[in-house]
Amino acid sequence: MEPDVCSAKGCREPAQWQLLWNNPKLHTPDRRKIWLACDAHRESLEAFLGARGFLKETAPHVPA
Repeated sequence: MEPDVCSAKGCREPAQWQLLWNNPKLHTPDRRKIWLACDAHRESLEAFLGARGFLKETAPHVPA
């Protein structure tokens, strides 16, 4: 089974973090979408989502 990988464009590193977010114009307040992040891309993905007011929470990624 392949490991879950980072959601950053072109990155194939294993995911270490889950960035839970939603777009309030499209999603109900309780809905959470998930982007996965490696350690190297965590901050940049958080900044991207945060600048738009979409980021709700960052949590460690525990593969299923």
